[in-house]
Amino acid sequence: MKRIAIFPGSFDPFTKGHQDIVMRSLGIFDEVVIAIGYNTAKQNRYFDIEFMVKKIEETFSKIPRVSVVVYNELTATLASKMGAKYLVRGLRNTTDFEYENSISQVNRHLNNELETVFLITSPELSSVSSTIIREVHRYGGDVQEFIPYKL
Repeated sequence: MKRIAIFPGSFDPFTKGHQDIVMRSLGIFDEVVIAIGYNTAKQNRYFDIEFMVKKIEETFSKIPRVSVVVYNELTATLASKMGAKYLVRGLRNTTDFEYENSISQVNRHLNNELETVFLITSPELSSVSSTIIREVHRYGGDVQEFIPYKL
């Protein structure tokens, strides 16, 4: 049976930290689905979702085991529909762990076949966050070294 993992997030934008988690996940799973969700806590996206899908697909164009989907439902429901038994999440720090641990418990309650696998962010990428990149970009700063595609 294929080991399918979903890497869910808003990816606004998708960073080199996210790319690192995907690449490392390929050593564990047969297929990784980058699932761009609509986060109700984040009312407006900074980068258009279709633009981000295109950029992520370009980033992984030579890796057929990686795909991208957009979804607007519970992540646990998406996993069931896709036959995925795993969620992948990156952790930069203990604050990330506290937040992600709570979400993983709820996902497990909603779908008892779903395991969340946490990968610790590579040290050189631990300071990279979508929030910081958006702010730097918004005010005209160069973000190119933090993202794996050209803006």
